[in-house]
Amino acid sequence: MSERVEQEEIFSQVLRAGRRTYFFDVRSTKADDYYLTVTESKKFTHDDGSFHYQKHKIYLYKEDFSDFKEMLNKATDFIVNEKGSEVISERHQKDYKKEENATTEATSTESFTDVSFDDI
Repeated sequence: MSERVEQEEIFSQVLRAGRRTYFFDVRSTKADDYYLTVTESKKFTHDDGSFHYQKHKIYLYKEDFSDFKEMLNKATDFIVNEKGSEVISERHQKDYKKEENATTEATSTESFTDVSFDDI
């Protein structure tokens, strides 16, 4: 069994969120300590029906866990305190679908669901 396979088997969790999937994987350093990788994988569908995945990965080491969790909690608390827990993009998607159905005879909103809200 290769070392890479053993690293992947230490501990893993998967969070599926629409077109995105988040992988939380515990891996081992050469010194046999553990660290965390968080990988975001997004599925992109092309006009011809083919698709590809785009992945982004961060590495988080034990010495940064406390500060990382503190900053993550502060940032998420700020967002919920400022904007509430309603997911605005879902409300906008529903509004968009209503407008599209009222103005066109389109039968698919596939092109809308591929819009990324990361840059907004």
